[in-house]
Amino acid sequence: MRHELLLLASLLRWAVRRPHGVGEEGARAYGYTRGQGAMMFGFGFVCVVETVTMSVLLRDFPLVHSVFLVLDLYTILIVAGLHAASVTRPHVLTGTTLRLRRFATVDLCVPLGAIASVRRELRTTHERRDGELNLEVGSQTTVTVELDAPVSYLTFFGRRREVRLVRFHADDSDQLVRSVEEFRPERTAPSPLPARPA
Repeated sequence: MRHELLLLASLLRWAVRRPHGVGEEGARAYGYTRGQGAMMFGFGFVCVVETVTMSVLLRDFPLVHSVFLVLDLYTILIVAGLHAASVTRPHVLTGTTLRLRRFATVDLCVPLGAIASVRRELRTTHERRDGELNLEVGSQTTVTVELDAPVSYLTFFGRRREVRLVRFHADDSDQLVRSVEEFRPERTAPSPLPARPA
């Protein structure tokens, strides 16, 4: 229920052009919808065709027709909400954190100080592994972030999960990687061991 309410709120945000979570001064937003727009439009078009087809087929059964019409229209609304959530909930980089998101289901805040490495890496296949999170869009990810320490987030069903490696998609992945490197705290070399007494 919470997820569906977030999708409906995303539709309103999309209509008034107010993205979520980018109000902080100096925050930079990075979208990830370029790779899925055509797919979501195609899926929505199929849902519309199905709605019209079922309306024609069930026109002689008013009760069944009404039930299917409500379900079909709700499905179209959810599909539009998923795309709206992607548009209005971009990845956000601030001076202290990298906030990674997908739809309204994943919202992961990574402290910049916990990032061991960040690189541009195109991947089109992803296997589920413990400690890893793949936020693919259109079956691909373009950025890989490795962490020094695990970071936790809530899954779709509210379970807490820890990850040490995150792969995600960004439309302008090169710029995002450069910005993360620019914002990350300088890593100091380990102090040398004291000399042994003679």
